[in-house]
Amino acid sequence: MRQESDALGALTLPEGALYGIHTLRAAENFPISGQRLFPEFIKAYALVKAACAQANLELGGLDPARAGAVVAACREIAGGAHADQFPVDPYQGGAGTSTNMNVNEVVANRALELLGRRPGDYAFLSPLDHVNLHQSTNDTYPTALRVAALTLLKDLEAATARLQEAFQEKEAAFGQVVKVGRTECMDAVPLTLGMEFGAFAEAVSRDRWRIFKCRERIKQVSLGGTAIGTGLGAPREFIFRAVEHLRLLTGLPLSRAENLVDATANADPFVEVSGILSAFAANLLKISSDLRLLASGPATGLGEIRLPALQAGSSIMPGKVNPVVPECVGQVALRVMANHQAVTLVAGLGQLQINQFLPLLAHALLESLRLLASAARVFADKCVAGITADAERCRQLVEKSHALATVLVPALGYERVSHLLAEADAKGLPLADHLDASGVLPRDAAQALLSPRRMRKLGYEEGDYEGLRRPGGAPPLLDLPTGGNDSPRTPPTGGGKGGE
Repeated sequence: MRQESDALGALTLPEGALYGIHTLRAAENFPISGQRLFPEFIKAYALVKAACAQANLELGGLDPARAGAVVAACREIAGGAHADQFPVDPYQGGAGTSTNMNVNEVVANRALELLGRRPGDYAFLSPLDHVNLHQSTNDTYPTALRVAALTLLKDLEAATARLQEAFQEKEAAFGQVVKVGRTECMDAVPLTLGMEFGAFAEAVSRDRWRIFKCRERIKQVSLGGTAIGTGLGAPREFIFRAVEHLRLLTGLPLSRAENLVDATANADPFVEVSGILSAFAANLLKISSDLRLLASGPATGLGEIRLPALQAGSSIMPGKVNPVVPECVGQVALRVMANHQAVTLVAGLGQLQINQFLPLLAHALLESLRLLASAARVFADKCVAGITADAERCRQLVEKSHALATVLVPALGYERVSHLLAEADAKGLPLADHLDASGVLPRDAAQALLSPRRMRKLGYEEGDYEGLRRPGGAPPLLDLPTGGNDSPRTPPTGGGKGGE
């Protein structure tokens, strides 16, 4: 055991602990969530301290022995060592001071060990006078947050790219499978399953581009601004050198914020990044829900696709297999959306020159980045890559549906098709069978209208309707104005309509 003192008194620390009295007080004051700081954040903070030590060495603020030991300790922490020495809860008061002090103390005590001295020998190497030299929580904490976020963004970029590729592979594989499209959960018009998956791929592609651009929003750091962005207490040259060293240590495209007071007081860049993550979450929630619906049943639902069977779905119903990955992805999406609300509120509640709730923002943002990267990777590899199509089921549903009716409207007109459809329903026949039996459209011509090639065409051509017989030799309606969504014969009479 060893004893340390501060302005509030003395405390006893466990033997071998690299943290000090400030960390111990924080751990005792904030037994809140049982969670710990994200490893990426701790590693980023260590690199911030290393960059500052190198700058202070060049400026004479630290001698070579102390600076070398501090940098070596920081490199160990950045490599993942001493992770158990960071017991501070993410939910803490002080705008991150507890985290900064935790890092300062672990770096100082490990550096003391490297110099052959005992932890706690702060007269020789101090967490505040040496490790924290020319720094404040208010510039190092948000700088470390940016470094951690940029690091996690790289992982998210790769995971999003993999998910986009997985959907694109299915877009190609399902290009010949014609199915029923649905609006408001009701049968609408036909398309190919490949087109449906192509829409998923396109949405993820937009997310991939937006996520890639996130780095531009948070690459400017406030390191050197000290307490409120004025740089008070730090040499002018330190401000420039520390940022340059951090850029070299991290390999990230970091730069010094032009207005350090702004960068210290305002958190809106984090809100922008979080908003982009929330947009990705919205797409993941929609896509995962669609896949669950398309795979539903399988005997009594849509059953148009089959998801990979990963685990037993029930403790009482034998053979039941649930869409567990889409369900997991949906939950991640909801969590990310909730985190975005927290980030937004934190940014708006900052007061004057500092944001007192920044620890909540940091934890929420980093959690979203990690969750989305993991979920996107699992979604791609354990779900999307293994999806198969039930082409026969898709064909049967197309034949049972009224999809062919909509395809015929441009040629026969809305009223004529409605009449034919009513006749088919009255006889209990699929529309294609009724058209063939009544001589309106041979079955092979109907199949051609619903072919994959026809689905992929943009619009129609006169030749698409060859073989169609119109009553009394009536001319085709293809050259008439379409007149809106309801009836190709008549123009709209005014007024808005809901989605169809």
